[in-house]
Amino acid sequence: MGLKKRLTGYTEKTMENRQMGAGAYFKNYDVETDNFTDAVTAGKLLGATQGGGNFSAKPIITTTEVDGVPSDAKGMEDIDGWDVNMSANILEITAENIKIALGAATVATTTDGKYKKITGKSNIDPADYQDNITFLGTMSGFDEPIILQIYNALATEGININPQDKKTTLLPTKFKAHASFDKLDEPPFAIFVPIKAGSSESGSGE
Repeated sequence: MGLKKRLTGYTEKTMENRQMGAGAYFKNYDVETDNFTDAVTAGKLLGATQGGGNFSAKPIITTTEVDGVPSDAKGMEDIDGWDVNMSANILEITAENIKIALGAATVATTTDGKYKKITGKSNIDPADYQDNITFLGTMSGFDEPIILQIYNALATEGININPQDKKTTLLPTKFKAHASFDKLDEPPFAIFVPIKAGSSESGSGE
């Protein structure tokens, strides 16, 4: 009896296509003009994280029920929208990060100049939405990072700060993406996966 062939998804490309590490999170990152270094210099970095973060994009699907047809029949679903979120366990407790995490807040310098005073608001203004919140992560076989980007992002769960001995305090922040009024049919996220120059994928519009 011959040896059984090992069945696996592992190929010569496997080690090149891995996303590695916790990456970094930015606000209002411009994919067309920014890179990691320039965005850090421009103050777009949210700061270091501990425990990474999370990205989720889930279609909101409604199934039409028809008598005599199985509920999971092909073609019976419609997408009503998308539930898109990104979270980051931010390590740097700055006035700007607290303001962003609160979702609706203001920052002012105290009269003695010793503090930034952050206070919550009772309304959400257009300026409270970030144009985007963006994750940049290392891809093992590529020079360019993978980019996860959500649009019209607003922190919706407030803050929960839990100081403890022998632990660094974190600022867990969850952002929810929103469609813009002029692009209601466009899901409010994009994923940019790097490709190698000269590969069969280069120049493809698909």
